[in-house]
Amino acid sequence: MGAQDHREQAGNRPVTLAIVTVSDTRTPETDVNKTYLEARLAELGHTVAAYRLIRDEPDQVLAVLKELAADKRVQVILFNGGTGIARRDTTYDVLSRQLEKTLVGFGELFRMLSYAEVGAAAMLSRATAGVYRDTLVFSMPGSPNAVQVAMEKLILPELSHLAWELTR
Repeated sequence: MGAQDHREQAGNRPVTLAIVTVSDTRTPETDVNKTYLEARLAELGHTVAAYRLIRDEPDQVLAVLKELAADKRVQVILFNGGTGIARRDTTYDVLSRQLEKTLVGFGELFRMLSYAEVGAAAMLSRATAGVYRDTLVFSMPGSPNAVQVAMEKLILPELSHLAWELTR
């Protein structure tokens, strides 16, 4: 059975997600990624069950990952922020150690798409995705453009299919 067959079986089922913004400067009121993600997901019939805004501290990233993966409503966790190479960027390091299965193609494709927009600076992104305790986890850079590229070009076209795959 091919990918198209799987997509047809999965259909456009609604998915329940959690949004995690990793930032030392944003507040719930200035979190443009949360605003975009909530609106876009609702427009497509998906549900946001939880939102967290945390600092880029390893203990906070790990705690929120465990908390949200334990919430049986949450099928997908969308992290944004903390994927660069600066000293404060630890989100990738924490998540990559926890993922039980990785979707290496997500990071590869994200960097390819980013390269078309920002050139060689795309290599600085450590965007990643995978599965942790039967929950899909995506980790995107925190720039609004990066979140939109990841969502529109990669995550949303396969969201129902990906969530369905975890139930098989």
